[in-house]
Amino acid sequence: MIQSVNTTKVILQHKQLCKLVSEKKIKQSLDILQDMISISSLGDLRDEYNNLEMTYRSMLTYTIEGINDPERNKIYLKLIQSILGLADRLRQDILSQYSGWHTYWVMQQTSKEQKLTGKTLVETVDDLMFKSDLDEWLKLSNEINPDPESELSLKHKELIRKIFNHLWLTDYYGEAEDSLINIILNAGKFRWFESCLFVSAVTLSALRTFQVEKLFSLLGFYESGADQVIERALSGLILNLHYYNCRILMYPEVTSKITEMSKESRFREHCRIIILQTIRSRETENLSKKLHEEILPKVAKLKPRIEEKLDLDNILPKDKYEEKNPDWSEMFSDSEEIFKTMEELTKLQMEGADVYMSAFANLKHFDFFKDFHNWFVPFYPDHEIVNEIFHDEILGPGTNELAEALYKTPFICNSDKYSLLLNLKYLPSAQKTMMLKVFRMELDGLQQLEGEENATDPYRSFRTNVTQYLQDIYRFFKLSPYRKEFEDLFSGKLDIYNSEVFRITSNLQEAQAGLADYFFSKNYYSDALDLFLRIVSDKPDDSQLYEKIAFCFQNEENYEEALRYYKRAELIDRKIWTLKKIGLCLRRLGKKEDALDYYLQAGRLDPEDMHTAIMTGHCYLDLREYDTALKYYFRVEYNDPGNLKILRPIAFCYFALGRFSDSEKYYDRLSTGKLNAHDYINKGHLSLCRGKKKEAIDFYRLGINSGEISNEEFMTVFEEDKPLLVSLGVNPEDLPILLDYLLFSIG
Repeated sequence: MIQSVNTTKVILQHKQLCKLVSEKKIKQSLDILQDMISISSLGDLRDEYNNLEMTYRSMLTYTIEGINDPERNKIYLKLIQSILGLADRLRQDILSQYSGWHTYWVMQQTSKEQKLTGKTLVETVDDLMFKSDLDEWLKLSNEINPDPESELSLKHKELIRKIFNHLWLTDYYGEAEDSLINIILNAGKFRWFESCLFVSAVTLSALRTFQVEKLFSLLGFYESGADQVIERALSGLILNLHYYNCRILMYPEVTSKITEMSKESRFREHCRIIILQTIRSRETENLSKKLHEEILPKVAKLKPRIEEKLDLDNILPKDKYEEKNPDWSEMFSDSEEIFKTMEELTKLQMEGADVYMSAFANLKHFDFFKDFHNWFVPFYPDHEIVNEIFHDEILGPGTNELAEALYKTPFICNSDKYSLLLNLKYLPSAQKTMMLKVFRMELDGLQQLEGEENATDPYRSFRTNVTQYLQDIYRFFKLSPYRKEFEDLFSGKLDIYNSEVFRITSNLQEAQAGLADYFFSKNYYSDALDLFLRIVSDKPDDSQLYEKIAFCFQNEENYEEALRYYKRAELIDRKIWTLKKIGLCLRRLGKKEDALDYYLQAGRLDPEDMHTAIMTGHCYLDLREYDTALKYYFRVEYNDPGNLKILRPIAFCYFALGRFSDSEKYYDRLSTGKLNAHDYINKGHLSLCRGKKKEAIDFYRLGINSGEISNEEFMTVFEEDKPLLVSLGVNPEDLPILLDYLLFSIG
């Protein structure tokens, strides 16, 4: 009878166990381990588990009895590593038995091929099933560049696939893998794009099964210094170090090596570039959505935001003081329009933003992408896909230019370059001709820029290759048919700034400040706040830092903390923007008189500012000082006579003052525009106060039927307004009857 196993539960158990071990909760981790053993087919692992438990029990006993063991820390560390290693093996065994994943199917096929060689156990490089093919390739001259259709080329292609699969699917590297990687690095017979593929295989293998040796293999590829290879190797290492952050401190040989390498400024800068670009991938989903919904159809749908029934926030255009402080940085200029023009889209491209994800997401259905390793192959002009274009009647003559332009363009990742080429074959002739022209122009432009940019930015090539590779990996985790077999590295918070690799490789204060400003500029307020709060103790007199912290708290709707930091900023540097922010927080906290005081202070500093006048009027409205509120609203009406929205609070103030005729005049003027649900309700109130019950019912019905509020929301609003209605002369005993009549009439 085949056992039914919930593999999702096993994956979660494994993650929980690793977390418990990192928190030194060994007994609880052993309990989970025991449960996993009961599912596994590897019964012999129970003995290993029993030995670990016995060792730990003995350690506990010695410690409690006060026996001093100078080796205790070493034994404890080894025990932790053994628990993690056993958990990894159990996870792999259970998933291989019960998941039905492509990964394990390929493993099984590879294992069958290996058995045919008569060497089931791979201990040395000579035991590898493809060793004879490898030797044959190594004997060839360095200049060999076989015809893609030749037998030699086909055999070599198969060799590359087998090496990739071996490095990807081997759970634990030993002498054979070390020798194989040494051959790749030193034989000089593998081309750069093949080495890049092997690096990806090691990265994926490490993500599936942790092993220190795999991390050192990635470092070996990085230290080889080969172009295109080092970017992938270090990116793979950093992704692994972040993924295994909770356990990495238990392997001091890794942290020691990274610490040593971090003494070199070049290594630190490489790490900084990768970490920032990884974090930048968080923008991709939102950017794709904006491109799809706003730029591509050239439609910007502005949804009016109603705050309170009088729509007070929308009377004037956005107040410059209500947004980020314009003094902070030029990076915020025109931020509200950042996605609205192609010029700004290009700027995002230059920064490394993934602007093409949505455009190419539907071009991954080609057979090319059914081959697992093709998701990671770098684009190069001699790839066989390019040769297919060579036979095209229209594209053929321009194949070399097209391939060269695609190879050099920094803005499209490798995966998308292949998608573009594969799709070109199916375009109408006119579009093919146009695409050729575009790529010729692109190539001319790139050749002009290349020399200049390399001179001014020594890390340009590294940054470009990292950006493209991380975008390739992003597409694999988001779009590939195999994605469900991998934990998505790009989901969740992606807080690499909280990981050990960030701490070890960064000039911490400088790196945190740079990342904080980056998060802030992208409206990731929670992340920015986390970092700003770490920095602020070292900068007690930085008013802008206090302002930014307060602004983050405000956007997290923590108005108490926002108020505290705005007041600190105001003590150091008193300005209108800060005063108005303090007023806003006080108003949100219901401290109406205090809010009014700050808006009055701001008004005295800039009497001509209409947004300050509006907010001051709102504060008087909150305090039910309707006469004074009207004075401020009239100032705005005078300065902006075509603004219908200012009529709304004026009409309401007149109504609250019992000046019904004046109120009606303003509601009539407001009616020349679009009335919202609350306008209809207020007009109903006005009719009710004038004794016109049937007319009031009609207005209430219009409010409910507008679709902006439900019956329940209407009842809540009406209940809130009841004291005002009674104060204006409405008989409270009429109200329940009137409401029931209304509800009957709307069914």
